[in-house]
Amino acid sequence: MTSQTITAAASGTWKLGELTVNRLGFGAMRLTQHGEAFEADAVPRDRDQAIGVLRRAVELGVNHIDTAAFYFSSLRCANELINRALAPYPDDLVITTKVGPGRDPAGRWLPHATPAQLRGQVEENLRRLGRDHLDVVNLRIVGTASVAERFGALAELREAGLIRHLGLSNVRPHHLAEAQSIAPVVCVQNMYGIGASPEQKESLGICGEQRIAFVPFYSIAGTGRTAGATTDHSEQVHAIARAHGVSTAQIRLAWTLHQGSHVLAIPGTGDLDHLAQNVAVGSLRLSDEELASLDPDHHETA
Repeated sequence: MTSQTITAAASGTWKLGELTVNRLGFGAMRLTQHGEAFEADAVPRDRDQAIGVLRRAVELGVNHIDTAAFYFSSLRCANELINRALAPYPDDLVITTKVGPGRDPAGRWLPHATPAQLRGQVEENLRRLGRDHLDVVNLRIVGTASVAERFGALAELREAGLIRHLGLSNVRPHHLAEAQSIAPVVCVQNMYGIGASPEQKESLGICGEQRIAFVPFYSIAGTGRTAGATTDHSEQVHAIARAHGVSTAQIRLAWTLHQGSHVLAIPGTGDLDHLAQNVAVGSLRLSDEELASLDPDHHETA
């Protein structure tokens, strides 16, 4: 694969509401520091390097960036880096952010925002990104409790023009149904990768049936989660990577994109070479046999 010549357009497109994005996007979580995300003693990433990665991502056709106000380290804030690197923003760039969780200035996690506090989180994202509205805001959930009150608060901000579209993160099917009774949902962002559980696959399928974007996180990291790419790759992943002359991470990412035309990938990195490798995955096609060996219950991409 000649990753230098491949752009995100090779991955195909999907719509978040009326906003068309390439299916291969970019996650901003790793822009702020090296090592494990959200660790207080992690080494801040070089500012110019992070800005360079963001600008190169857009040059490579990435027009969907996933971020959050709680993506920050002692010296770096993902939203401010995005603002510095990309403002004035390209007309086709879609920035998706998350609200619900919060961190204090020292980096300690706070209780999830109340409905009244969500407006402050939305305004913080607006301020640091330098926007007058947010393209997509995902309400991130913990647990199984009702989302109605908090999602309703975001729906009011949507009606007020501060938010264009709403989504959900880390949710179960009943959360989606509950939210849809309040306002349209354009995307669901859940953990998903090779070896996904039946419940995770159920959410993927429901979104496909309803033409809602499904946006996996940790699709490369797997069990490594915030620590980064796992070394727990099966022999099948290694064998297919060797056959294609690519990395195991690229195979995992390609498998994710093959789960349906409604699946959007948001791999994150602070490294230019890894960025090019991630974007190049949009042109990597896996055979039915390869998909079956990675997961017998795979979904064929459109």
